[in-house]
Amino acid sequence: MDRESEDVLGLVGPRLRALRRERGITLAGLAAVTGVSESTLSRLESGQRRATLELLLPLARTYDVPLDDLVGAPRTGDPRIHLKPVRRHGLVFVPLSRRPGGTQAFKMIIPARPVPQVPTPQTHDGVEWLYVLNGRLRLLVGERDLTLSPGEVAEFDTSLPHWLGNTDTGGVEVLVLFGPHGKRAHLSTPP
Repeated sequence: MDRESEDVLGLVGPRLRALRRERGITLAGLAAVTGVSESTLSRLESGQRRATLELLLPLARTYDVPLDDLVGAPRTGDPRIHLKPVRRHGLVFVPLSRRPGGTQAFKMIIPARPVPQVPTPQTHDGVEWLYVLNGRLRLLVGERDLTLSPGEVAEFDTSLPHWLGNTDTGGVEVLVLFGPHGKRAHLSTPP
């Protein structure tokens, strides 16, 4: 194994220990969640045990971080991210984040239509934050019917019936952050 790889692997243990302490998790608590024994975790963090994929995968899931970030792997290859749009319910969603779980970022494109859409409010768990990039967005949340212009922001609990669409027949582009229930995109501070 080359020296660079040895150096990367040598830093895995201290990185794991720092991450566990930063999250306020004990070795016993981590062992209970991951199924990896407390002694194995301790030896892994102290560098007495070599990191393996079998040990790192449950840790990456528990800490909700990509495996590359967990081990501090050097970036290689093409730095561009090739985004793959997803089409659902006549809308286009471009994922902007790759981190599993936690808050997800999307660019949502509501295409221009010959006639305005008929609202079909939906509900689901979570919190949504959105920023209008282009066009005029019609946002229904509960009993409220709002029109948002470029630069305007909204945040709402998605357990309320909600719907996003065009205010007219023009297209709309929106930056959306969607987080698990109770996880807000920002904190408000008192004046």
